[in-house]
Amino acid sequence: MAAYDTLRLEKGLYTTGKSFTQALEELDPSENYIGTPLEGLDAYQRQLKRFDIKVSGKGSDRVEKFFQSTDAAALFPEYVSRAVAAGMEENDLLKKIIATTTEIDGMDYRAVTSLPTEQNTTWSEVNERGTIPETVVAAQGGLVNLKKRGRLLTASYETLRFQRLDLFTVILRQIGAYIANAQLQDAVNVLISGDGNENAAAQSSVATAGTLTYNDLVSFWNSFAPFRLNALIASPNMMAALLKLPELRDAAAGLNFHGTGELITPFGAELMKSSAVTDGLLVGLDKTCALELVQAGGVRTEFDKLIDRQLERAAITTISGFAKIYPDAAKTLSL
Repeated sequence: MAAYDTLRLEKGLYTTGKSFTQALEELDPSENYIGTPLEGLDAYQRQLKRFDIKVSGKGSDRVEKFFQSTDAAALFPEYVSRAVAAGMEENDLLKKIIATTTEIDGMDYRAVTSLPTEQNTTWSEVNERGTIPETVVAAQGGLVNLKKRGRLLTASYETLRFQRLDLFTVILRQIGAYIANAQLQDAVNVLISGDGNENAAAQSSVATAGTLTYNDLVSFWNSFAPFRLNALIASPNMMAALLKLPELRDAAAGLNFHGTGELITPFGAELMKSSAVTDGLLVGLDKTCALELVQAGGVRTEFDKLIDRQLERAAITTISGFAKIYPDAAKTLSL
């Protein structure tokens, strides 16, 4: 294997069907650096060290540092992708409601679901020679609807060449935040309306229209058996109605809210606010088994334009979709 400081970097590393870092790792495995000063760095980070490019912290370099040579320029699209991915991670509520993530290579994916039967909700003893209750797993009738989300980054090299990478990273992270919010909208739509396989969430309304009570929440929580209600996503006005309930204003809940900005309901479900939810609506789910995220790769950046044209109109995108695993593991409550 070639040493990290002698590798020839080129655009072809972005077209291997793997991520740029994975392609680098095959050429320069991290396991070769165990016990050396470079231990703990991945193959991409070793390349940054090779070209002495500091992308964050005190004394971060200017954007132009990536274009000091053809090899260094090949690192720039991966820097962009990583910064966008970091922004998605920081602003991502998806990780709190996704049961599992499936990576696929193509654009077609057919999810599986567990079909509800009476045996799913009863716990009968199996007598000698008796029939063992079964869980039926079947393929969904329709394919998962994958959507491309992203932003077109438009800037001239002259505009950004002297800017610090720390500042440019802030801009890229905001692009990541936008993509994460768009994906959350897709996820919420699937939770509410289904994934195209006639599995929309069961709906219930509060006892007195327009007035939410703690009894309404208890009834909603109780309707989830045998699943658990452990996550709630509220529209802004529904969140306001929830926060006005005396039961959500006890000392412990208030202390946690003031300290972290996060709320836990009296029955243990994490409460989140999002404008992705329709006004007056509360989406409840068992986050351990309700929703599957399907994605075709991670953040994708138009590497040709970033390397050859130095920032001129490059698209940054993700391709993802969502499928329901257990249809009854998500329900809605409306005012």
